[in-house]
Amino acid sequence: MPKKKKPATEEAFVNPIDKDKVAENPGLLPYAHTSGGAVIKPEDKGRIRGNAMTAMYDQTDRQMEQLRRQMETLVSQAKSLQNRMSVSETIYQADIPFQPVIHHIYHLYSRKSDGTHVLSMIAPSEWGRKMPYEHLASVRLLGDHTWEVIG
Repeated sequence: MPKKKKPATEEAFVNPIDKDKVAENPGLLPYAHTSGGAVIKPEDKGRIRGNAMTAMYDQTDRQMEQLRRQMETLVSQAKSLQNRMSVSETIYQADIPFQPVIHHIYHLYSRKSDGTHVLSMIAPSEWGRKMPYEHLASVRLLGDHTWEVIG
């Protein structure tokens, strides 16, 4: 069979771009291969790691500070509770000639003669000229039967 001849209008295509300037896989180039292409820069892994470490330290420092403040609050509450317990023990060992009512204010005194404690409904300002006791504290009976020092 004879070879078919190409028509004169179909000549062999000649690429005008130099073969040394054409990439087979342009997507793998470390730079943009077209004028509208994105710039591709290699990542500085040390800087990325450093930024991540800085963020991590900042976040953990914030959380540690939050825990420290919560711990200080708990310690303060524990000290307050310990103080209420100590005051309550002193009051319950004192002479109480009446039945205390919750949320009422009473006054803790020390007898000048023997140093024993007395709980009274009479405030220091209500005694008149001569107060028979030494005023230690004004207290309020709380619902859990502990005493809160109010003055």
